[in-house]
Amino acid sequence: MATFNPKTLSALGAAAGALLLSAPTSAVAQDCSAEDWPCDTIELVSHASPGGGTDTTIRMWLDAADQMIDEDMRVVYKQGGGSRAAHEYAVSRGADGHTIIALTQTHLYTIARGNSPLSIDDIQGVARAMDDPSVIVVNTDAEYEGYEDFLAAAQEGMTWGVAQVGGTEHIGISRWGEQAGVEPRVVPFGSGGDMITSLRSGAIDATLANVSEALNLIEEGELKPIALLYDERVGDLPDVPTAAEFGHDVSVTTTRGYYVLADTDPAIVEKMEELILEAMQSERFQDYLRGSGLNPETNIGGAEEWDQQLKAEYEVSLQALRNLDMTDQ
Repeated sequence: MATFNPKTLSALGAAAGALLLSAPTSAVAQDCSAEDWPCDTIELVSHASPGGGTDTTIRMWLDAADQMIDEDMRVVYKQGGGSRAAHEYAVSRGADGHTIIALTQTHLYTIARGNSPLSIDDIQGVARAMDDPSVIVVNTDAEYEGYEDFLAAAQEGMTWGVAQVGGTEHIGISRWGEQAGVEPRVVPFGSGGDMITSLRSGAIDATLANVSEALNLIEEGELKPIALLYDERVGDLPDVPTAAEFGHDVSVTTTRGYYVLADTDPAIVEKMEELILEAMQSERFQDYLRGSGLNPETNIGGAEEWDQQLKAEYEVSLQALRNLDMTDQ
């Protein structure tokens, strides 16, 4: 089980990525009161691989949080089955108050497809790190004059790139297509990077990208933005309209945040929330969001707001997967 521990890493050097054996939750952690929390090592469980967006987002605030408490914090990578392996690990740990799971929409899709030991009511949001808007992008050489010109072409037939069938891009494009009268043909590429590369090479006609991953390419003239699938225009792309401005009111974001099992002591959840939110005020994390084209004030969110959002996003995801005939739930 690969882990990342800021204190160990600083002491041993960046090359010392640790491999630790899984251990059951300690009695110390189980008996910990909110007043004494934390009483043991805090584990941040990631369903994704080291070095990806989920991992990077954790690392941008984790060191600041680690300096605020006496116990260690470490990242535990549990990959497989979308997010099923991470869910199974969380269940094995129980509501110990020292296991925090990193969430993207992948977790919601896994639950919605019935592939998880968890239900949506089994999780409690702790804090949101980012809410990254999506933007429809095409190759920079595409000759569309604007959204309506692009829409007319899309209605005639267009090939869209997605990272995964049933993933965020696929669901987002399908939801937009329902409102816009478009039946998109999708091609999966396995990753967002390969998807963007294929778009730039002309292998596909369009895709749905996060602002954070597309911003630099848009600014450098490598990609052409068509419209945001978001509630409002984005500060770094002030001239890019939203699809809602043309009557297609669809909001698609890649959300990253953190949750625990729902029966975790609410007082400990509050302590977790305070720790993470304070760490996200660090200069490093704030610069990370701004560098991704995101506003820290609107992206970072507390437990109540975040829990409501992820439950609402689950319902949207469940309905979208039903429409795609990808769930029996």
